[in-house]
Amino acid sequence: MASAPSPLIDETDVFLRLWERQNLTRTLARHLLKLGFDTADKARMHALAVKNQEGTITPHELRELDNYLRAGMILTILQARARRLLRKTTRSGRGRG
Repeated sequence: MASAPSPLIDETDVFLRLWERQNLTRTLARHLLKLGFDTADKARMHALAVKNQEGTITPHELRELDNYLRAGMILTILQARARRLLRKTTRSGRGRG
């Protein structure tokens, strides 16, 4: 009997696994919460999203949009972990550091 193929693991999964192995510090957590896309990247993402909705996006542009979405997803996950750490350490009375 053949075994089922293992699920496809992409670079996002691999990168997030690396972060799970590390202890997130309060300093790094605060820094992560400051990260975000700049105005030019936001404008490019919007332009690509519009082209995608209109059905005029090229395969190259679709890959570019996908890359932005993956980066945004990673940032969102890391920022959620940072918020959880800061909230937890503040509640436990270890708010300094």
